[in-house]
Amino acid sequence: MAEATAQRKWRAACPNCGAPVEFASAASASAVCSFCRSTLLRDGDTLSRIGQSAEIFDDYSPLQLGATGRWMGQGFAVVGRVQRGSELGNWNEWHLLFDAGEHERVGWLSEDNGQFVLGLEAPLTETPPPEPQLGAPLTLAGQRWQVAAVVQAALRAAEGELPRVPRAGRIVELRNAQDEVGSLEYRDGEPPVWSVGRGVQLADLALQGLRTTAEGESVAEAKFKGRALACPNCGASLEPKLAESRSMSCGQCHAVVELPAGDAKAVAFAAQDRGLPPLIPIGRTGTLAFAGEKPLPWQVVGYQERCDIPEDADDEQSFWREYLLYNRLSGFAFLVDTREGWSLVRTLTGAPQPVRGGVQWQGRAYSQRWVYGAKTTHVLGEFYWPVRLEDRVQVTDFSTSDGRYLLSREQQGPEVTWSGGQTLAADEVRKAFNLVAPNLPFARDASAFKNNTGTLLRNIVIALFLIVLLVALMRACSGDDCQRYKDSFGENSTEYQQCRSSARSGGGYYGGSSGGSYGGYSSGGGGHK
Repeated sequence: MAEATAQRKWRAACPNCGAPVEFASAASASAVCSFCRSTLLRDGDTLSRIGQSAEIFDDYSPLQLGATGRWMGQGFAVVGRVQRGSELGNWNEWHLLFDAGEHERVGWLSEDNGQFVLGLEAPLTETPPPEPQLGAPLTLAGQRWQVAAVVQAALRAAEGELPRVPRAGRIVELRNAQDEVGSLEYRDGEPPVWSVGRGVQLADLALQGLRTTAEGESVAEAKFKGRALACPNCGASLEPKLAESRSMSCGQCHAVVELPAGDAKAVAFAAQDRGLPPLIPIGRTGTLAFAGEKPLPWQVVGYQERCDIPEDADDEQSFWREYLLYNRLSGFAFLVDTREGWSLVRTLTGAPQPVRGGVQWQGRAYSQRWVYGAKTTHVLGEFYWPVRLEDRVQVTDFSTSDGRYLLSREQQGPEVTWSGGQTLAADEVRKAFNLVAPNLPFARDASAFKNNTGTLLRNIVIALFLIVLLVALMRACSGDDCQRYKDSFGENSTEYQQCRSSARSGGGYYGGSSGGSYGGYSSGGGGHK
């Protein structure tokens, strides 16, 4: 028999196992029994079982049911969770119940490019197009949007109280120039569910009731500290440092390994050569500031070498490096090293507004510079998205007229990711990460890293390292670069056979994928050709 509790709460027995099922909101239409995992549908004072939910996989999230917080002056409670997945990986959508006087507000806290977006459901008076096209403009709810992702989202699991029965289906993500994220969930036989949100920092939500140990440490962090996986390529121990990481390189064999959710065994990996060390060591921390913001300490947690893909054999090929930076409160950013210098960028929540000859973002006009294909050829460290060697993206780069501010648009599969930032002086990077000239033998902006007491011999050493780096990068980006070994040493030589073996193993990717968010697992670092 149903029982009404204080205020809006409502409680009834699970029709499958008899355990109590409590609803914090009388308007909620569905719940998952915490004892038998039955998916329940509420109709008035009656609960009926309509299915079975899979077990929630442990993804080291600090959130849990019952946690509370405040956003824009209003309190909310975390009352439910839906875990979804697609070709981009798996992600959480936490159901938030807001109390706004007589009218309850349904909200969702979702992952987005290694960060979070908090969105509120809203009525939609118009009918959206049935088949939005990726990258196309769309006018909806009085706003001009761009279609940033179109994914078929599978339902992995659910728990707690939900505003409707969770289902698999198509999700369309929209972004606009006001730094907002819109979401359309298409449901068979029902109107699409519409919500609008913005990027948030968990530290700004005044969260209470997070998962903690008796010592006050986050349960997620405590469990994660003891996490260790065996490299599926060589068997060496993998010990990721960040709970957000979805892939990492093995310190022993340098294979790129995709990290599974929870305690599952890692099976997906791609072999790669050892390569040359990055200019800035993995683990080094430096203090940098985005324009108009206070300086923050950023730790290098990942490193990738990338190159463009020439459309013609006579086209010049470009190479660059991207350092993935992490700050506990601000999330992730990218430090990009190109032949034009250094830049500090991060993924955008919104999307710039297209204008003639370029785009406009936050009061600045950006002109289009280059459009090209790009791929990753070598990685080290950890990443919040599943890195796959040889995966290709389409990149469009923009900059302001003075070249100080940069934007980059990357399209891969069903998703478009924007990133933006500003250029940095090489000397600023050197000072931030406490780098000295002997450790920078192949810096692209050599004038800023030069040693005033350097000699001709040192310049020769620098030139030799530059040549070695370019040869390594060109080998990674070219199709078959072994002919010169065959011509020089013969078909049966060790040099030629090693080259052929490396070419065969360097680009393959084996196994499935896991981890992620439809909100973005393109790197978002930007091409910056």
